[in-house]
Amino acid sequence: MKRIFNIRIAFALLITFGASGALAQSDVSNLIKSSPADAAKLAQAYLKPLFKGLGTGLNTGWNNTAHSKNLLRFDLRFGLTGAIVPQSDESFNVTNIGLSNNIRPTNAGRVITPSFAGNNNPGVEMGVYDSSNRLLERFNMPEGTGIGMIPAPQLQGSIGLPRGLEFTLRAMPKVNLGDNVGAIGMFGGGLKVEVLPLISGIIDKVTPIDIAVALGYTQFNFSVPLDVPAPSGSSGPSADFSNQRIEAQFSGINTELIVSKRILVFTPFISLGYNTSKTDAGLKGNYPIVTGADVLLRPTYTVFTDPVSIKQTDINGFRTNIGFQLNLAFFRIYGSYSMAEYNAFNGGIGFGLGK
Repeated sequence: MKRIFNIRIAFALLITFGASGALAQSDVSNLIKSSPADAAKLAQAYLKPLFKGLGTGLNTGWNNTAHSKNLLRFDLRFGLTGAIVPQSDESFNVTNIGLSNNIRPTNAGRVITPSFAGNNNPGVEMGVYDSSNRLLERFNMPEGTGIGMIPAPQLQGSIGLPRGLEFTLRAMPKVNLGDNVGAIGMFGGGLKVEVLPLISGIIDKVTPIDIAVALGYTQFNFSVPLDVPAPSGSSGPSADFSNQRIEAQFSGINTELIVSKRILVFTPFISLGYNTSKTDAGLKGNYPIVTGADVLLRPTYTVFTDPVSIKQTDINGFRTNIGFQLNLAFFRIYGSYSMAEYNAFNGGIGFGLGK
């Protein structure tokens, strides 16, 4: 028998910055009991709305107007995105994700289980079987969190450059939130080009709207130490188990064409863009996994190194945004709604100097 770990709580903390509760080491070691390959597939399916929601958030909130700031004018803003999980991603069929023959539901009539964003009912009971179809162990898939909207923050500053250019920096230094929560950090950059000022002559003067193209990249990093010791009374090869940890990197690229019109202090906008996001996450270090028993029926374990790895593209498609920017002297208010595979709300406040 091979057993692997529950990474649900740690990834929940990653997305919600502690809003989902504290990390429990018992959760890490007791939930998923299967081969590393099967554990990765179960984690991918369960965490799908989490990955897509965060990817949506990373690519949101870059711009709320097509007008580039005048030379050396700047603003600082904080925004928050809520990505709406569609109903189709609130659960999944455990028999449709390519699991091996040694793991399947113990009740063939119950195969639908909640995802991360699903309801908080108990998940499907899974059984681990040997080659002779003997049941070795059983476990329940995690219940859902009931979080139907995945939050993601944006902290950024923008400054005007020559020739209708505007540069935006997103940054959050690495912050250690404690051994039970882990460390988080974020960085990214974007560039917006206002098109009409580049066109000399009457076109720029008579056109009643602003038009711009923009590109933005964001990377979010997360790590948390783990402590999964060898089971009590078990035996196996010696290894260093102090290097156990979860590491995750999420990245997003957003491109868009923006059209806006300033009306006194109010600027509505609409944009059409293409965005992608990727996940690179896994369990790192050495882990003692029970795989059998000795002649005295005492458990024996095998050491697995870096047993779970998830590398995938979560989002790859077009999106439309509609929203506004409200300028009140130095104070700014932003809001938008984006329509894509995961629709999302975004809102924020900021402070700036000049137009």
